[in-house]
Amino acid sequence: MPVEYHELVNVAALPDAAALSITRASGVHDAIVRHDDYELLEILRQTIDGKTTFEIFVVNVQCDGVPSRSSFGIEFRERLAICVPVEPKQLVNVLALRRDFPVLMHQNQGVPGDAANLCLYFETPAAVHRTWTPQNFLRRIQWWLEKNSRGELHPADQPVEQLFFQSRYELVLPWNFDALHKAPDSRFMLSQYGERNGDEDAGVTLFLEAAQQNPQARRSEPFELTLAPVLHGFVERDPATLGQLSDLLSRRGTELLPTLKEMLRSRVDEKGTPAASDTQSSVVLLHIPVRRTEGSEPSSMTRRAFIVAVGGLALGEKTGALTRLDKTYYREAGLAGTPDTDAWRALEILPMTILYGNSAARARAQSGLAEEGPKAVLIGAGSLGSAMMNIWSRSGWGQWTVIDKDHVKPHNLSRHVAFAQHIGVPKAAAVASVNEAVMQGAVQIRPLNLDASKLEVPAVMEAISSCALVVDASTTLEYPRAVSSVDTVVRHVSVFITPDGNAGVMLAEDKKRLRRLRTLEAQYYRALIQQDWGAKHLAGTVSSFWSGAGCRDISVAMPYSKVLNQASTLAEQVQRLSTVEAAVIRVWQRNPSAGSVELHEITVEPERRESLGPHELFFDEGFEAQLRELRNASFPNETGGVLLGYHDLNINALFIVSALPAPPDSKGDAASFERGVAGLKEAVAEAQRRTADVVGYVGEWHSHPPGYSAAPSQADLIQLIQMSLGMSDDGLPAVQIIVGEGPLQILHGLVK
Repeated sequence: MPVEYHELVNVAALPDAAALSITRASGVHDAIVRHDDYELLEILRQTIDGKTTFEIFVVNVQCDGVPSRSSFGIEFRERLAICVPVEPKQLVNVLALRRDFPVLMHQNQGVPGDAANLCLYFETPAAVHRTWTPQNFLRRIQWWLEKNSRGELHPADQPVEQLFFQSRYELVLPWNFDALHKAPDSRFMLSQYGERNGDEDAGVTLFLEAAQQNPQARRSEPFELTLAPVLHGFVERDPATLGQLSDLLSRRGTELLPTLKEMLRSRVDEKGTPAASDTQSSVVLLHIPVRRTEGSEPSSMTRRAFIVAVGGLALGEKTGALTRLDKTYYREAGLAGTPDTDAWRALEILPMTILYGNSAARARAQSGLAEEGPKAVLIGAGSLGSAMMNIWSRSGWGQWTVIDKDHVKPHNLSRHVAFAQHIGVPKAAAVASVNEAVMQGAVQIRPLNLDASKLEVPAVMEAISSCALVVDASTTLEYPRAVSSVDTVVRHVSVFITPDGNAGVMLAEDKKRLRRLRTLEAQYYRALIQQDWGAKHLAGTVSSFWSGAGCRDISVAMPYSKVLNQASTLAEQVQRLSTVEAAVIRVWQRNPSAGSVELHEITVEPERRESLGPHELFFDEGFEAQLRELRNASFPNETGGVLLGYHDLNINALFIVSALPAPPDSKGDAASFERGVAGLKEAVAEAQRRTADVVGYVGEWHSHPPGYSAAPSQADLIQLIQMSLGMSDDGLPAVQIIVGEGPLQILHGLVK
């Protein structure tokens, strides 16, 4: 039986290669005549409306790698049409001209009866053209034929082919479409926001949204159908009519019309539905399971939307699912003699790729996050806080309340997620507004326009007590110190950026809050005083520092890039820390010239707390270890020095940070110690500078020799009186710490 071939249309024969007008076609011609496996049969030119569209070479190609009697239907010798387009950015097409050429995967068309168009490349045309030559193109054709002849072009571990090619039209469904669709009073409308820029094939994006209470809105009714599974294979072109869609699916082994009619009937009850309630259009949402082999379980789902320019009731009438009497539609099942109709087949459809708005779960999956995140509170919605919140909300992590008393000012826009329309709006509300614009309700932020440091406000205390985590990104010293004294609140993490924007700092309490922010702050300062990297860590600041008072208040000259750089690190680290039990102090110091980052991790020591009359004294075991090490190093003599720390009279607290060793001009023996002064003023000033004037002189310490307790001597008491008189000039108490055998002896004096 002779082999039959497809006839090409709108073509004329060319006498020889000299008549070719496309440069690329000349190169393909030369490669063909030089290749032993290719036989050139004809040179053709296709024209449409008098203009050349393709120059075509009809060839026979033989492939030694094709097995005899291939079960996949590929012959050792195949006749092909190599079609070179005029447009140089388009790929060269290859058509299999044999009429009984098999239907295989990786073909560029799915219209029955047409020549199969071989899909030779997985990359975009621009990527292919980067290395394309006529010679490797001819080899690629043979590779495609040989691989398909053995069923090896689509490996078993590669995802199955989708049913349709990607459409240039997109339909975006709400992230909560399933819930909205099931609601009995749900109404939808099709919307379009702006147009894509680009060529005429740029396409369009539409949105199926919950309809507003607007009688002028052009409503659309969605019909969501799940069909029987189909076997994967070649990818189909989108049909132009509802009838073509039905025929396409029928050829693939699944039927559209019965399922569609059943869905259309289900929208009408026994009493009928008024015709006036019909929508202007319908959206048919198809879910089609795709299986790899016959009888196997489906391994993927093809989703496609088709917009029909008639409402659901009119569509039901055209399919015969409904009938209309006067101004009411009824189910056909309840009416005798209602005929089936083919009127539906001619209805034009607009095929669209289905996209879903981001739900919190999708956002987490796209961000690579497994955990939902805690119910949490963010204190401070300034530059750093708003940037971190933007990262967390876009990734669907956490359920947040944001507390901030400030509002957006014009200068905030250089380093805040807010927009011009938010000027004058509370910062917490602006952060929530930006989140709503992005996540459309999938992630919700509760804004509180309150001063978080006013812990007596019920809404503040309720928020920080009923969650699992509080992140403090505020610009005040007051909140983190005050909240450390409250036992009923949850774990706190404090984050901030240094004044030059080159370092990010995180102070995190442990989950049981045995080590609170107040002591983590002091330990952070001790590291700044004692470590080499602390010398320039806070360079440039002229105001108080820790969680604010100018240092975390980054209303200074700083590019937004530095805020985002540190916010990204801190936001990610808070996420990781939320599942860790221990307390953490970490500093990420960035070298802006090289772009490198150095991590400094500070060992967290347990907190110690002593009552000093009206004041409370806080220090940690690391400080005590420092004192004992200095004492041991001076044996058998006594030694001593000054205490470094700071007062906070708002909470009646004194924080001891560190101790300086004895100045070199000090005098000590086994029975006495007299502190010198050489270099002391400079050492205290350096500690103040490194800590942005937070840490300073607060008292004295000295040791007792081996075998002696820390009980104060008469000389010690006299020294305490002298210190108290000196400190009274500032209205502050004096502190004296004695290190001996056994516990520390802590004395304080206050002139009244």
